[in-house]
Amino acid sequence: MPLLPARLNLIDGRDLPAASGLTLPVIDPADASALTTLPRSDARDIDAAVAAARSAFAGAWGRTTATERGRVLMRLSAAITAQAEALSELECRDTGKPIAQARADIAACARYFEFYAGAADKLHGETVPYAAGSTVLVLRVPFGVTGHIIPWNYPAQIFGRSVGGALAAGNACVVKPAEDACLTPLRIARLALDAGLPAGALNVVCGLGAEAGAALAGHPGIAHLSFTGSPATGTAVTQAAAVHHVPVTLELGGKSPQIVFADADLDAALPVLVNAIVQNAGQTCAAGSRVLVERSVHDRVLALLAERFSALRTGPGLAGADCGPLINARQRDRVAAMVERAVGDGARVVAQSRLLPEAAATGCWFPPLLLADVDPAAPIAQEEVFGPVLCVLPFDDEAHAVALANGTPYGLTAAVWTRDGSRALRLAHAIEAGQVFINNYGAGGGIELPFGGMKHSGHGREKAFEGLRSFTTLKTVAIAHG
Repeated sequence: MPLLPARLNLIDGRDLPAASGLTLPVIDPADASALTTLPRSDARDIDAAVAAARSAFAGAWGRTTATERGRVLMRLSAAITAQAEALSELECRDTGKPIAQARADIAACARYFEFYAGAADKLHGETVPYAAGSTVLVLRVPFGVTGHIIPWNYPAQIFGRSVGGALAAGNACVVKPAEDACLTPLRIARLALDAGLPAGALNVVCGLGAEAGAALAGHPGIAHLSFTGSPATGTAVTQAAAVHHVPVTLELGGKSPQIVFADADLDAALPVLVNAIVQNAGQTCAAGSRVLVERSVHDRVLALLAERFSALRTGPGLAGADCGPLINARQRDRVAAMVERAVGDGARVVAQSRLLPEAAATGCWFPPLLLADVDPAAPIAQEEVFGPVLCVLPFDDEAHAVALANGTPYGLTAAVWTRDGSRALRLAHAIEAGQVFINNYGAGGGIELPFGGMKHSGHGREKAFEGLRSFTTLKTVAIAHG
C-alpha cells in the first residue's frame, strides 16, 4: 500500500507541526508497515489549541445561533457521507478493522452529526414559579471550551459522538486522539472547516497520552473534559482535571455479560453472541466478553459457538475478513498472555478461528478464541481483555445468573436471552449496567440511546439528548419586576 502524506495538527484552522518538531510513526497493524507520521505534540501545542478555542468561543462560534450551528453540523454530516468510502479505507488502514466495520463506523459518525444537527435548536430551558412579581429562567448554556480525549478502537465513531454533542451545544473543542488512530479525526475536522465551522471552534492535536493528553486533561483553560479509555487512565485524567475543578464524563471499560436461558431462541442469539466479541477484534468497551448459559443447555450452546468460531476468518481488513488484527503488537502480546494464564489456571480452549493465507506474518493477529471451564473469579473473567476472547460460564438459576453478571468491577452493558417476559424484566432491573438489552445486543446501542456505565465503567452519559445536555451547564436568572 502507498505511504500516506505526513499528517499535521489542526489548530485555529491551520495545519501545524508539533512545536517540538518531533513526529510519531503511524503503523499499519495488518503488516507493521509505516503509513505516515503524526506530530508528537506537547503542552505548547495544547496551549495553542485551547487559546484558539477560547477565541472562537468568545468570537464567531460563540455568536452563532443554535439553528446555524445545526446547519453547519448537517453540512458536515453530508460531507462525511459523500467521502464515506475514502474515510472507511483510511479507518481500515489506520486501525486494522475489517472494511465492513469501518464503513459502519463512518456511517455512524455521519449519523452523530446529523442527529446533533437536528437537536441543536431543541435544547430548551425552563421557567420556575418562584414568587409574586418575579420570573425565574433556568438556561442551558455551553461550558465554553471542552476537551475530548478519544481512544484508538473507534476513532471516527467516538469523535462524532463526543464532538457532535459539544459543538451542537455551542462549545468550542480541543480533541486529542489516541496516537494509534488519528487519521480520520484529522480528516473529519478538516471537513468541518469546509462545512463552515469557524477556525478555532474545532482543534485536533496529536501526540502521546503522557504528553499531549496529560496537558489537555490538566489544562486550566478547559471547562469540561470527555474521556473514553481504560479505568486506570480515567482515574489519572480525573485527578488531573480535578486540580482545576473541571467536570469529567468518563466512558471506561466493560466485562459485559450475555445471559442465555434454556428457553432462548438460539437461532437468533448465536450470531449476536459471536459478533459481540468478534466486532472490532473484541477491542470494544461494550464487547460481550462473557456468555452465561443455563446449565441444562450449556454444552449444546458451547458446541454451537465452537462451530461458528471455527468458521471465522481472520485477516487484513481490506480483504473482507471477519476479524482484523489487534491495534499493535503490545496489545496482541497482552491478550496472548492473559489467555496463557487462563489456560494455566485450568480454562479450556474450545475453538479458535483460522488465519487467512494473505495475513502477513508481521501483522498483529490474534484469531477469535472460545474458552470454557473458566473460574468466574479468574482474571480472564474479571478483567477487560480487549481482544476477541469469549468466556462461556454455566449458571444454575436466575439468582446465580445475576450474581455472575454483577460479579465484576464493571457495569457497562448486558443482554438477557429468554422468551419469558417477566424473567427478562426482573433481570433488567437486577443487573448493574448502564444498558441492558433483551433478546438483542447493541454493544453500545444506537445513537439515540443514552450510553454510559456504572461502577468502574465510568459515569455520565453520551449519545442521545443526554449526550447533548452533558455538554451544557445550568444558569439561573431571577428577574424581579413587580
